[in-house]
Amino acid sequence: MSSTAKHHHYSTRVRWTGNTGAGTSDYRAYERSHEITVDGKPIIAGSSDPAFRGDAARYNPEELLVSSLSACHMLWYLHLCADAGVVVIDYSDEARGIMEETTGGGRFSLVVLQPCVTVASPDMIEKAMQLHASAHTHCFIANSVNFEVLVEANILT
Repeated sequence: MSSTAKHHHYSTRVRWTGNTGAGTSDYRAYERSHEITVDGKPIIAGSSDPAFRGDAARYNPEELLVSSLSACHMLWYLHLCADAGVVVIDYSDEARGIMEETTGGGRFSLVVLQPCVTVASPDMIEKAMQLHASAHTHCFIANSVNFEVLVEANILT
C-alpha cells in the first residue's frame, strides 16, 4: 500500500545562554535561560518554569506547548469557518494546561482550550459551535499529544 501523506519538516535551534561561569558544576550554579531560533524569525527567550529555578520573564516549554495547542486549534477553526461561510470577526483563547510533576519527571494530563469567538450574525452561531469539534479533530498538535485536550467554546455575535 502506498502512502499519499505529505511530509513537512521543521527545524529549530535551542541554545543555552545560562552559563554564569561555572557551567553545570552545581544545580544552583547555572541559569535556565535559552534562546529558541528559527531562520529568519525573531528569537524566543526561553527558560524553565520558575518552580524549576527558571526566569518568570521568559517563556517556558510548558507555556509554549499549551500555546501551540491553542494556536493550532484556532488556525484550523478559522480555516473551517471560512470554508463554511461562517464569518469570524474576533477570536481569543484563554488556554490552560495541567502538568503533573512526578519523582524524576512529569507529564501533562490535560489542556483546556476556551476559545471565545465573535461571528458576524446570530444565524452563524450553531455552525460556528459545531466547527470546533472538526477543528479539534484536524489539529496537528492535538493529534500528536498523549493527554486529553478539551475545547470549551463560547460563541458571541
